Amino acid sequence: MILRDMGEATVRAALSAVLGILLIAGCDCSQRFKYEIKEFQVPLDHFSFLINATFSIRYLYNDSFVDKSNARTPIFFYTGNEGDIELFAQNTGFLWEQAERQRALVIFAEHRYYGKSLPFGSSTFNTSLPEHLAYFTVEQTLEDYAMLITFLRNDRQMPVVAFGGSYGGMLAAWFRMKYPHLVTGALAASAPVLQFPGITDCDIFYRIVTSVFQNAYNENCTLNIAKSWKLFETLGASEAGKKQISDAFHLCNALKTDDDLKKFLDYVEEVYSNLAMVNYPYNSSFLAPLPAYPVRQVCYYLKELHSTDADLLHAMSSALAVYTNYTQSAKCLDISVNSNADDSGWNIQSCNQMVMPICSNGSETMFRTSSWNFKDYAEKCYKNYRLTPKPYDIILRYGGRNLEAATNIIFSNGLLDPWSGGGVLQAPNDKVFVIILPEGAHHLDLRHSDPADPPSVRDARDKEAAIIARWIQDF
Repeated sequence: MILRDMGEATVRAALSAVLGILLIAGCDCSQRFKYEIKEFQVPLDHFSFLINATFSIRYLYNDSFVDKSNARTPIFFYTGNEGDIELFAQNTGFLWEQAERQRALVIFAEHRYYGKSLPFGSSTFNTSLPEHLAYFTVEQTLEDYAMLITFLRNDRQMPVVAFGGSYGGMLAAWFRMKYPHLVTGALAASAPVLQFPGITDCDIFYRIVTSVFQNAYNENCTLNIAKSWKLFETLGASEAGKKQISDAFHLCNALKTDDDLKKFLDYVEEVYSNLAMVNYPYNSSFLAPLPAYPVRQVCYYLKELHSTDADLLHAMSSALAVYTNYTQSAKCLDISVNSNADDSGWNIQSCNQMVMPICSNGSETMFRTSSWNFKDYAEKCYKNYRLTPKPYDIILRYGGRNLEAATNIIFSNGLLDPWSGGGVLQAPNDKVFVIILPEGAHHLDLRHSDPADPPSVRDARDKEAAIIARWIQDF
């Protein structure tokens, strides 16, 4: 999940939610994950008896593991989140591994308003037509998935297990809550279902990111990063200083204005958050091509406490290049593109239901001080999209911390994942399973098995597989 607070220094993800292509080193994923691309007609508005318009959502279909003699074939259903669904099919190796083991039908469903599932085609996000955004909600999306599952089952009794990571994990959990007659169980990996107003402290995300960096090499790493903000702001106060920053970081478009400087600072802050999320134990290309344990690589350049401005600026440039140009193929740094994520859709969702406060206490983190002000946030949402956010809508619909009635959901969280602060870390009953991965980054357990996986990640997958197998057996 990748979040942006339009103008505030916040986090983008996905991952949910975060989302790019998670290619594991040595993984020929184009051969490993094969599927047919299909389309399914859904109502534009599931809840109106007056609007009869429809459009197509895409879904990916693979029945190569299915035992054709089994009338109760399991369906493994990925609740697509904020991006092109084909990316998630390449990114969720655990689902494929378990589908082969359980002889399941594999379905990856694309979220409306993402990828190619656009209800109004090229004008879907036309800001002069804000009425086009009226059908971009969690509820409409879950109804799409419910209709698709009903179609796939075709009156057959088939157990359905929902899978999802980050925002997709939130959808998987909510899908089981809202449609227990259709969804047998759900694996909600790194799903921050508690990252909403009045439930989770808004500074928990940045505190966890800071902790990840502190533990990567030594405390000088976070001390240097904390010092760098004043350096950037001091340099950015003059034209010569802006040029110095632009040259040091090889920016494609040199900083000219104070607004340019702010965009640069927001970009750098976002990079640190992304690095913590994808601090995987092997090379990956989730948000960008990265080495194993990229935070450690970043902090290698910041292991000495730099006393001069010139040394600190050079060190920060080298450190950031781990994320921005690890392959050394980029000629310059374009700060308008931070990852492969679909910000256009998520920024809109964060302005209707997905209001997830993020702030920073500068004295306790390596980040700049930033506050959470809902009034300012709402004003920006209305200015940009003519939308008025509803901060408590998701809590009303899905219960917030009140999950006592929930059943057959696995909430898995890696303690190295910044989003774990808004995750379910204590089970509300014996039908909800909480699995903690002390060595896990953002939904690492959903990725394909790799020899470099830490023990807690391998253990988590074993537990998840056993629970899923039991759900299918008991169906």
